[in-house]
Amino acid sequence: MNKSPRFGKNITEVISVKEKMNQLFKDKILLGMMVLGLLTIVAAAGAVRFRQGSDRVEENPYLEVPETGGYIVKQDPQTEEKEEKQDTEEKKEDIKVAGSSDAEYSRENRPKSPNSGTSGSEDSEAASKTGAKALALDFKEADKLAWPVTGNILLDYSMDATIYFPTLDQYKCNPALIIQSDVSSPVQAPADARVTECGANEEIGNYVVMDLGNEYTAVCGQLKDVKALEGEYLCKGDIIGYVAEPTKYYATEGNNVFFELKQGGQPVDALDYLE
Repeated sequence: MNKSPRFGKNITEVISVKEKMNQLFKDKILLGMMVLGLLTIVAAAGAVRFRQGSDRVEENPYLEVPETGGYIVKQDPQTEEKEEKQDTEEKKEDIKVAGSSDAEYSRENRPKSPNSGTSGSEDSEAASKTGAKALALDFKEADKLAWPVTGNILLDYSMDATIYFPTLDQYKCNPALIIQSDVSSPVQAPADARVTECGANEEIGNYVVMDLGNEYTAVCGQLKDVKALEGEYLCKGDIIGYVAEPTKYYATEGNNVFFELKQGGQPVDALDYLE
């Protein structure tokens, strides 16, 4: 029995439809694979960027302090002692001392006395410049000083407690004796000495620093017409200058001589040594 042309045409159309569906299915699979491949590439690129970003360590702008674990580090006892000593010295410096604001008599870079290790040739040279004879300076604690001037003590030595200064209207420690005297009265060397400094400052005016030997130093201030020369040797009683008008720091106290005695660089009460 022969198939009709219509039946054959239907079979051909069915086959053609299947082929188209197969082709469409293949195209979809291809498209899906392409999309999947594209997504894979994008994901890979993102992973690479993320990894690179994580490898970069951003610098911390703040100082990192290591944790102490809640424990307090105990300071070395010697360091604490040094700091306490320093604080004590600073507090002492805060105490006002008359004559110390400008009148600092440093022993550094000064000519030394024969008893301090200076050679005889250097002493002779210094003596020849001033026309004075070199003296052996050997002042001792038991020795006595001559009064630089004769007069009443206006302000006594006081380094353990403050005393009242009328002109300044305040209380201060006083490292010296403030001795009353008339203007133009002669001021004499309190002992055999060598002049180590002649200077002036606002508080005690013109002054002369004298080395008495054995680390004893005498300072006379409120002077005028100073006769002493640096490097000169003085005998006890020699005139070093004359009493001047008082500086503005001692206007109320009146005419006076500032007389300070030091031993080893520290003020001592000159009254204990005066004749």
